[in-house]
Order: sequence, then structure tokens, then C-alpha cells
Amino acid sequence: MAATRTAPAPSVSRPSGPLPSGACDCHSHVFGPFERFAPLQPSVYDLPEAGPSVHAAMRAGLGVARGVLVQPAPYANDPSALLDAIAGSAGALRGVAVADADIAEDKLAAWHAGGIRGLRFVEMRAPGGSRYPGSVGFDALIRLAPRLRAHGLHAELWATADDLAAHLPALLATGLPLVLDHMASPDIARGVDDRTFQTILGLLRHGNLWVKLPVCRVSKAAPGHADARPFHEAYLAAAPDRLLWGSDWPYVRMAPAPDAGRMLDLFFEWTPDEAARRRILVDNPARLYGFGHDQGAAR
Repeated sequence: MAATRTAPAPSVSRPSGPLPSGACDCHSHVFGPFERFAPLQPSVYDLPEAGPSVHAAMRAGLGVARGVLVQPAPYANDPSALLDAIAGSAGALRGVAVADADIAEDKLAAWHAGGIRGLRFVEMRAPGGSRYPGSVGFDALIRLAPRLRAHGLHAELWATADDLAAHLPALLATGLPLVLDHMASPDIARGVDDRTFQTILGLLRHGNLWVKLPVCRVSKAAPGHADARPFHEAYLAAAPDRLLWGSDWPYVRMAPAPDAGRMLDLFFEWTPDEAARRRILVDNPARLYGFGHDQGAAR
């Protein structure tokens, strides 16, 4: 194993209210079991003990029927742990993997058949300033774009809002659906009127763009995260049919770890319209990830 430090995965509390049938957590991770799936890269964080059974217990605790697993950087471009979890989920899980630009065609096809619906590309920097070990940058996305389209895969992007605003015009020109991690990582201190955030909002209204709504990576005001609420509300007003909710469990590099149940409570508080909640929790994920039918990525 490339990194041996492990830690128990955080528990979750039950949300205060019931979730709509078919609700999906669109951003979480599995790690392990490590005796079968050892990371390929040294990790900059302790590895959570978050194998498929622990992940299933988390989903049951939240009351979510479905989930989307995002490849953690320590596993680099080997999604074996992720594919194993999907295969054992009886259709409840989909995945977002990582691949270099030279990935073989038959592997992309096999990944899609195994439940992968997108590839993740990262320009966010790890402590020390370099890209997270095991991640793949936006340059590979440009080269891979025709093949992703051919295999019905979308691209998931993690970068600062400034970097996203600079790169999105060229990335949208690929014709791929693009999913922005962590609320597009805006600078909270600059507020919703910031030019960069307004650029992303404009592209969301008119482009083939989706945004995930976990607040814990962008807020500086835990546990209530009130500083992120104006951004959440701006996204709701702009394009509720292309928003996705995710917990980000098991919260690597966060101490103390947030409670995913309380994150859902915040989502309900900040999203008072029941129809919008259902879109974000059920309908949008079903459309993008193909739950319940053979559809691949949204087009």
C-alpha cells in the first residue's frame, strides 16, 4: 500500500425530514477494503476505512437510495475499488473515474458497462502547490473529448472558480457535458457579485454545464455554513434543472468532519421549494447518470 495511515470513516446522522424516493448523493468516495484495493499513489491525507459496506451503511443512514462515487486521487487511474462497489450495489451506484489521455478504447467501453458515467479532471492544488498525486489535468480532457463523447461519458472538473472561468469556454466547445465540483469552488469572501462567479452563473444558464452543491469545501463558517447560502441560492435561481446534491463523505482533509445528515438539513432549509428539491435530489441525477435505464451521460 502506498500510504498506510488509516482512520475510521465518519458516521452520519439521520436528516430531520424524509427524502424523496430515489434521492441520490452525487459526490462521495469509497476507499478499500485495503487488503484488496491498495492505493497506487502516496496520500496527502489519512485513508478513511470506507469500503462498500461502510458506504452502504452511510447511504442507509441518510436515507438516500442512490449514489455517485468519485475516484479519490490515491487510486490514480485504477478504478477497481470503485467498480467493485458499483458491481455490488444492485444498481444503486454509478461512478466517476480518472484516466490519462492514452487510455485504451476497450477499457473506456468496459468502464461504461461497469457503471462509470464520467471522468474527473483536476487543476486544484494540494498542500505545497502541486496537483494532487494521481489526478489528471484539463489538458488531457481536451485530448480525450472525442472519445468521451463516443462512449457517452461526461467530464467532471475540480478547480478554483478563477481557473474554471478561464478554461470553461474552450472546454464547453468540446460539446461534452461538464460537471463542476464543490459549487465551482468560488472565493466566498468575494461574494456572489464577483465577476468570476457571475461568469460561471452565465455559463450555467446557457451552457452544457452542471454544478454539484456540497458546501463544506467552500464555506469558511462551519457548522452552519451561512456564508455559502447566497451562492446556493444564486445557483437555484439560475438553473435548478442542472444542479446536483452531494455529501463529499467521508470528508478527507477535514477536521472535524462534517455530518452528512446535517448537510442534507441545510440543503432542505436553503431549498424550500419541494419541486426544486426533487429535481436536484432525484430527477437531475437520474438524467445525468442514467439511473433506472440504459441512458449514459446527459446530452
